[in-house]
Amino acid sequence: MATALRPNTRYQPPDWFTNNYTISTNAERQRDASHQVRQESRFLRNETDNQTKWDQHSNNVRLADRVDNIRQWKEILEKTLADIDKEIADLSDAKELTEQALEAKNLPMDVAIECLTLREGRQGIDVVQDEAENQLHKEVEVIEGIKKALQQKVGDSFEQLCLLQEARQQLQADLQDKNIALGIDVDQYNLSDRSPGISFKPDSLRVPKGSTTPQQWEDFSRYNKERAEAEMKASTCLREAIHHTLQQCDNDLEAQRIATEYAYRKRIHEFERAKGELEWQKKNTEEEIAELENDIRGIEEKIRAKIAPMKLAQTRLENRTYRPNVELCRDAPQYGLTDEVKQLEATKRALEEKLKQAKHALDGLEQNLHRINDDLAQKINSLNLDNKCMDVRKKLQIRPQTALERNLTLTGIQRERSHILA
Repeated sequence: MATALRPNTRYQPPDWFTNNYTISTNAERQRDASHQVRQESRFLRNETDNQTKWDQHSNNVRLADRVDNIRQWKEILEKTLADIDKEIADLSDAKELTEQALEAKNLPMDVAIECLTLREGRQGIDVVQDEAENQLHKEVEVIEGIKKALQQKVGDSFEQLCLLQEARQQLQADLQDKNIALGIDVDQYNLSDRSPGISFKPDSLRVPKGSTTPQQWEDFSRYNKERAEAEMKASTCLREAIHHTLQQCDNDLEAQRIATEYAYRKRIHEFERAKGELEWQKKNTEEEIAELENDIRGIEEKIRAKIAPMKLAQTRLENRTYRPNVELCRDAPQYGLTDEVKQLEATKRALEEKLKQAKHALDGLEQNLHRINDDLAQKINSLNLDNKCMDVRKKLQIRPQTALERNLTLTGIQRERSHILA
């Protein structure tokens, strides 16, 4: 069977040489291009590798700087938070001390009112608006002013504590955010190419909502710090004012207590002098009444003693009228007896007049003695009331130190010395 042969294309020698040349030329050009690509890829590989490492290094430095910055602000905020906690504790102590001082003013107020109430028991002329009463009213006014000032300081302290707590909450919230951010940035700083858990993230280049600039971030923390410092400064000034108010109130109350008790002692001295004078007058009056009564009894006895002589003289005169005839002579005995009767009558009238005057004088002495006794009783009553007031005021010098005494007196435990609040 005959084999069918495919017809072969016949080329010319120049075509053959041209083809060889073309292949060689293309091969050399491709090799040159490949060499260029290889060189550029090596350069790009090195460049990108270096750039990647440099970028990682730069970002590590940035993260380290950021961590240091956060730590620096964290330390600042922690110190500020510790300071504001101390200031809150100090102001709370000052507020508590002020409340105790305010409660302790119940005792002097009760004492002053009790003294005024006791002095209402005075009677008659002793119900006088004297210096002791004026000082008691002034003491009540001073205590009311002190309580008002202390109550104002308690209110100011409460408001300042609220502001401090608000600033503290802002600091604490900022500090918590700093701790979270610090933990996140430290974790990012510690990540490397070989760290587990790294992966591709969708839309990693997005800007989260609520992002701030570094300047805003620093301004926010600085504002929190400066606000806390401003509130602490205001709190310190308030504590100094509280300390000054406490000292001033104690000084005013003590000065008024001394003035009131001085007025009481002076008034008691005046009462004692008046009481002594009245007792002396009473003694002399009673002695005078006794002597006058003796004299009255003597006058009455003398008047009674004139009865018998009068009867004798009148009997003699009457009997001599019975003489007969010319014997009825107005002789010397007649004139003598007549003069005797007249003298006895004049003497009796004089004694009776003197007796009347003596009884009138006795009535006057007895009335004056009654008045002296009444006034003396009033003076004794007033003196006893003022002495009782002084006994009541001794409670102002007693400072209970136990919870039982505090509950019994309802005045609180008053400190002996007020510590410096500044």
